[in-house]
Amino acid sequence: MKRNVSPAAFSRRVVIAAYEAEMNVVIHAFRGVFRAWIFPQRIHIEVDDEGPGIPDLELAFQEGYSTAPPHIREMGFGAGYGLSNMRKCSDRLEIDTRVGEGTKVIMDFFLNPDS
Repeated sequence: MKRNVSPAAFSRRVVIAAYEAEMNVVIHAFRGVFRAWIFPQRIHIEVDDEGPGIPDLELAFQEGYSTAPPHIREMGFGAGYGLSNMRKCSDRLEIDTRVGEGTKVIMDFFLNPDS
């Protein structure tokens, strides 16, 4: 899929995916670390958390599926689009999750993915 590679569109994709990853840590984990590497033609993000992990990753990718508790949903978060938004916005997404231990998310964003 050819993407619009304007700086604004590129920044938007990175910020949306990063926000979704951050919110998952805030909502579900006990603690987490967010790291970003910025290169001239790409951005690499890794998010590691200590938390419950994701029991069914395939189900978690379904838009609208959420395990967020009611008090989070009442604040307008936890709508169930986090992982699908990360997939749509990133050029590469890798998730390693272990139930009862935590989750690691790796995302790459390429300024010119078709070159």
